[in-house]
This record gives sequence, C-alpha cells and structure tokens, in this order.
Amino acid sequence: MASILEMTQDLVRLGAADQLLDAVNTYYADDVTITESTGETAQGRETQLDRMKQFEASIGEMHGGGVHAITANEDQGVSMVESWIDATFADGSRRKLEEVERYRWQDGKIVDARFYYATGSPAE
Repeated sequence: MASILEMTQDLVRLGAADQLLDAVNTYYADDVTITESTGETAQGRETQLDRMKQFEASIGEMHGGGVHAITANEDQGVSMVESWIDATFADGSRRKLEEVERYRWQDGKIVDARFYYATGSPAE
C-alpha cells in the first residue's frame, strides 16, 4: 500500500486536475466524517460527493489555485494540505479562499476530514 503522504499527494493531484469527484470516490471511506470550519459535520462519502458537486456548480470562473504545503505523520495516520483558490462565483463575487485540510487515514481511506478556512476576502 502507498504511504499516507503518497496518497495525499495523489488526492491533491486529482483535485488539481479537476477530478475532485474521482478523488473523493478513490480516497474517502464510505462512512467518513467531515467537519467544516464552522463546526458543522456531515457523514458519508455520498454526502461529500453531493457537497463537492454543489461547490463546483457555484464557481463561475477559476483564476488560479495551488498548494502551499503537504505533510503527513505516518505513525499517527494523519496528513494535512494547505491550499488556496482564486475564483469568481456564480453570484459574480471574486474571492481568494485559503484552507487547511486535515485527513485521518485508516486502511488507505480517509475516515475523518476536517477543513479549516476563512470565508474569503476579495481577490487583490
């Protein structure tokens, strides 16, 4: 089995290639727990797929995005990604969103995902 770092790098690669849904299908466990920065929680891969589809539909135009850092602690089964996007949304607002994603892995699948982010500020 690939290392947690390698799986996290592949997850990021899929996302960067506009294959977010493939990334979720490949790496999220059926019963994954997702916690948003607001504290709101959701359960299940299918729920996350629906949320990703809604997010993708809310974007009018992507202007950029990237990853600042990826790290993993193999012993604890945890990885983190620091990423950003600059997008104009369907409502016409342009925002730069920055996020840290924390993933807890078990048997090659993400069983717990937590997202830390601000709601975004106008792009400069």
